[in-house]
Amino acid sequence: MSARTAGAQSSGPPPSFRSGELRDPKLSAALRTLELTVRRRLDGVLHGDHLGLIPGPGSEPGDAREYQPGDDVRQMDWSVTARTTHPHVRQSVADRELETWLVVDLSASLDFGTAGCEKRDLVVAAAAAVTHLTSGGGNRIGAIVSTGAQTTRIPARGGRIHAQAMLRQIATTPHAPDGVRGDLQGAVESLRRPQRRRGLAVVISDFLGPIDWERSLRAISGRHDVLGVEVLDPRDLELPDLGDVVLHDPESGRTREFTTTPQLRADFARAAEEHRLQVEQSLRRCGAPLLGLRTDRDWISDVVRFVSARKHSYGTATNQRSRR
Repeated sequence: MSARTAGAQSSGPPPSFRSGELRDPKLSAALRTLELTVRRRLDGVLHGDHLGLIPGPGSEPGDAREYQPGDDVRQMDWSVTARTTHPHVRQSVADRELETWLVVDLSASLDFGTAGCEKRDLVVAAAAAVTHLTSGGGNRIGAIVSTGAQTTRIPARGGRIHAQAMLRQIATTPHAPDGVRGDLQGAVESLRRPQRRRGLAVVISDFLGPIDWERSLRAISGRHDVLGVEVLDPRDLELPDLGDVVLHDPESGRTREFTTTPQLRADFARAAEEHRLQVEQSLRRCGAPLLGLRTDRDWISDVVRFVSARKHSYGTATNQRSRR
């Protein structure tokens, strides 16, 4: 299926995961619907399995052995050679399997939506799309799920059963209590330890909080490819003309009454646009492309267009670093 054909089909909003019960039949049906949607629309977008993030025989250091005539002298391990007084070469392990880690932000600001779905549902859908695109060929995927109140680590494993269980756990993550702020910086930082083999790190969030995660994400980008997935609702970007409204911030617990005057609406739109630009610039400094998803758009078409445009670019930043 071509990207143009896939993009022309409208899949509608992702299913709702509001039930939140692990064994709820509605949840199982919603996950099956999501899996079918992702597979039907994304199959054929990527061709071939992941072959490695670094060109050549491999990137992960392996064992050292004595030098044999014909060995590449560029692989000489001088530290072992100095200790043993015999020439040694360092073997490398072929990087043929991709390990993907999702950083999933499920803070209270994601429990909101005024269009086709809640942002939280779109987060689960984005996780399903990334899971499908990076599965197969022995690849592994894991996740760090943060609500601000708690952080859950799902170990990286391969196979369809693990992928389904991971998505189910993400979809059933308890909602954050009122007044608890999200901790995206802590979630990103927890991905740095322990150190993992080179792979792909995907951060899924609305990025509405303070941009205190850039330093941690930049450190991760020194070893891994990084992708940012921004999930937004139209009301994150502009306020409608509603007159007097009562607004509640679930992350601070504050409730205030406003009159949506033209000046207030203009100031809100300007502040929202400035914040989005700051997020985009921060991700760019980390070498991370940005995939934007919105609750009022066909999310799967946005994924198809993004992947089709960048399907040959994963690993480019890492490859460039390896040549320096």
